[in-house]
Amino acid sequence: MTSRQQDLVGLVGVGYEGRTVEELIEQLHALGVSRLVDVRLNPLSRKRGLSKTALGQALHAAGIVYEHRRELGNPKDNRPGFASTGTVRDHARSRYTELLHQPQARQALEDVAAAGRQERVAVLCFEADENQCHRQVVIQEIQRRLGRGTDARGGQ
Repeated sequence: MTSRQQDLVGLVGVGYEGRTVEELIEQLHALGVSRLVDVRLNPLSRKRGLSKTALGQALHAAGIVYEHRRELGNPKDNRPGFASTGTVRDHARSRYTELLHQPQARQALEDVAAAGRQERVAVLCFEADENQCHRQVVIQEIQRRLGRGTDARGGQ
């Protein structure tokens, strides 16, 4: 693998909050992303072009593979905890981390890690601030499988 190819593997986290689908695709191209893994439990959006079918079509047209991983989604009642602080956030993270021990979630993490060894993968959810989103936990779990620290994400 050449140095350039090595630069285009691994993970990045992206949120589409406040963006259009065109802006999201522009960011993905700038980051060298070839695969987007959508970790929303229900990949629906009120924002035009950012629901599963439309997003998948737009990404395909832009040369980016779209993959929805429902098994890595965060239950609706657990989401507010990620926007909190202290013990409330800790509880939400802990609860979500427990969900990642389910067989389907473990397999999804392994699959995304395998892709991250071969190409640049973006992990997508809504929130612009990754610190307020479960995708941060997803990325940390995948980075562990890749044998890298969480600061190796390559961007947000």
